[in-house]
Amino acid sequence: MPVTTGERLLVRLEEIRGRFGSVHARQAERLLESAERLRLREPEALIRLHETLLFLRAFPPSARVVRQAEALLFSFHQRVEALRAAGVDLSSLDPMEVSGIAGTVIEDCLNYDVSRWLLRRFGRRVDVAWDGHDKHTRLAGTLPRFLPLLDDDAYVEADVPYRTWLRSARGRRGRDLAWLLSRFQELPLSERERAELYDSLELNVRWDLGNLSASRTRNWRTVRRVFYHRAPFIRRNEVDLVKEMPVPLSVTRLSRSEGERVLDLMREVMTVRRRELWGTTHGDPSHVLRADVGRGLQIFLWGLPPERRLPLRAYVAGLSLKNGLPINYIEAIGLCEWLEVGFNTFYTFRDGESAWNYAQALRLLHQVLSVTCVAVYPYQIGEQNEEAIESGAFWFYRKLGFRPGRPELLRIAESEERRIAATPGYRTPARTLRRLAAGHMFLELPGSGRGRWDRFRARNIGFAVQRHMAAQWGGDASGMRAGSATAVSRALGVPVDSWAGHARKALEDLSPVLALVPGLAGWTNEEKRALVRVVRAKGGSTEAGYLRLMGRHQKLRDAIVRLGSKPPDLGRKF
Repeated sequence: MPVTTGERLLVRLEEIRGRFGSVHARQAERLLESAERLRLREPEALIRLHETLLFLRAFPPSARVVRQAEALLFSFHQRVEALRAAGVDLSSLDPMEVSGIAGTVIEDCLNYDVSRWLLRRFGRRVDVAWDGHDKHTRLAGTLPRFLPLLDDDAYVEADVPYRTWLRSARGRRGRDLAWLLSRFQELPLSERERAELYDSLELNVRWDLGNLSASRTRNWRTVRRVFYHRAPFIRRNEVDLVKEMPVPLSVTRLSRSEGERVLDLMREVMTVRRRELWGTTHGDPSHVLRADVGRGLQIFLWGLPPERRLPLRAYVAGLSLKNGLPINYIEAIGLCEWLEVGFNTFYTFRDGESAWNYAQALRLLHQVLSVTCVAVYPYQIGEQNEEAIESGAFWFYRKLGFRPGRPELLRIAESEERRIAATPGYRTPARTLRRLAAGHMFLELPGSGRGRWDRFRARNIGFAVQRHMAAQWGGDASGMRAGSATAVSRALGVPVDSWAGHARKALEDLSPVLALVPGLAGWTNEEKRALVRVVRAKGGSTEAGYLRLMGRHQKLRDAIVRLGSKPPDLGRKF
């Protein structure tokens, strides 16, 4: 097939990304001038133009490129609408890798909290997408709470018109989603129970993006100063994590209102990409931190309010903006000095200094949480994640200094390194990358204790708690929690009744684990007092103090590592 003018222009635009200097800047400006007149008839070409514009907006070579990219993105919804009017199939704009383009519609199964937030923010642009919903049994079990006599139909008939029932009940007021959520809000249940009941319906929500600034096309923040890339990107082999991480950063705590705006931005960023994190939905706006790390990169971090925290591990989420544009998200979960970090750069920006950006995220986490051992979960490097296999994610971390925690995987990695050095052009086969993705990888700062956390898995502690509950409490979770809290309080010499509020919740959450620590009652008074401070810190304003105090309590740390390093005994096989 002949190469069209549009195709040539797209190729040249894609090639100009990551080329810098005044000559390339002027070339980019001329190409963007031509792009203003470009009329694309294929959605795949539209996607390529869109992603290139976003990249140039985040990593611009000149001020004019910023203005041109913003202008083209501001009107981008018109290109989508033109294709829709021409009857073009736009389904290729739906996958999560490219979803969220202005002028499109997002349809996704969203939970109770995200659905409520979306409705508050975007009102009439949001509603239930009933097409294809087939969870009729669940509707029959839930909707009679709000719709008198529905059970007379739903319990015995096979062709129940649930939408007609619903719309007859709500009349002309609002839309289905708004009416349903208001009814759920009135149920005499806790917020958690309401969410569980609503989520069981698995309703798809339809969000018409139009030309909203929340679309992926227009979702950037205005910054005081843009960083222009007039020299080559920082390459991966120029990044030294061990040297980078201890370098101090200036960190600012935002006001609650500023924190709310950051969390709203994060929810927009994730929802249009069909993603969700626990820390996105339930982040604490009162303790959002910002670090301006240079080169136009801002990183925001926040934790969870006490009522939403994980029972054992500390949790932090984050978002990075490059020249005001969201380029990646962070999820970090830890104990003591150990932190398991998930770092996901959005597809559009993976050619833009990902290694240096990752180093800055680790640098900030190290400073805020005092962690010295960073772990990478197997999924991040390819376990049940073919996209990570295709991108060679294992080598991204390995070349930054991470090592496999399992000895047999380290031997495979070292063997592959010898092949790469001896054979120009050699690439590790996908089957080998899948083997390498079978275990965690680790980066340890000096003094953190090499190999201490290699066999640790947090869920091993959970399995141990279940075994204890089965053996000692006959499977009674409530009895086990109460009994463990009483036993731990007695061992620490602190009456159970003296724990209140968030500290009481922290005690109840941690006691099933602490009850498994051998000889707890025999610890010294100072060790016990230090442990009491750890428990109270779990219910404190942030979990940073919890991690620090845990890391300093050697006896507690050693007990946690031992519990988490013992694999589950699954007993007799059938």
